[in-house]
Amino acid sequence: MTTGTPSATAPPIAPRGKGLAARALGVIVSPYPTYADVAAHPTVLAVLALVLVVSVGAATLFFSTARGRDILLDQAVLSVESFGVHLSDEVYAQIEDGIRNAPGWRQAIYPGAASVVGPVLISGILFGVFRAILAYDATFKQVLSVVSHSYVVVALQLLISYPVFYLKQSMASPTSLAVFLPFLDDTSFLVRLFGVIDLFWLWWVANLSIGLSVLFRKRTRPIFTGLLVVYLVIGSAWVSLVAG
Repeated sequence: MTTGTPSATAPPIAPRGKGLAARALGVIVSPYPTYADVAAHPTVLAVLALVLVVSVGAATLFFSTARGRDILLDQAVLSVESFGVHLSDEVYAQIEDGIRNAPGWRQAIYPGAASVVGPVLISGILFGVFRAILAYDATFKQVLSVVSHSYVVVALQLLISYPVFYLKQSMASPTSLAVFLPFLDDTSFLVRLFGVIDLFWLWWVANLSIGLSVLFRKRTRPIFTGLLVVYLVIGSAWVSLVAG
């Protein structure tokens, strides 16, 4: 005769992972326990959807304004001329027409794509390095989940940056180290180098390092140092390419 009492040998019910809102907030304010939950219960689609919505929404709102399109036009011209290319009046008119007449959502395609493609590419590289080369134990889904959740920091940067772009009428990052060198020429190598060193991206590197250290059960500092060196090398290479 059964009494309805659970069997003593029944396996314990595995705890469920935190919800999306709790994880998104936790990545910012308490990354260590949050990434422990992410590693134990890896999920990808929900957080990538959140980052995508924030990225596309913020960009669409910004580029839907006349000032936002003017700022984008100035940035596009400066980017082309930084490679030593002089734009003719005809080419400038084509660029201007394409930017001023395009709907805001079209200009948001790039940040939207970057918010999805970026985590996938970075996860593939990190999985190859940590799993194949260093023989650390983790699945690709776990790595992708950690990287995807770290992009909450990137989404937060966009939410803060676009209003500042609008107020300053410039797409120069308000959190780059170049703001500490106002006395130097904007085209100098040092200013350009400091321009690619952004406080938010440094925070993202540190945040991602915490996630990977929790996932692989390794110390945070060596992982952070390695990622920081890669970040600085890529930034220096880009500045050298533009300056050259």
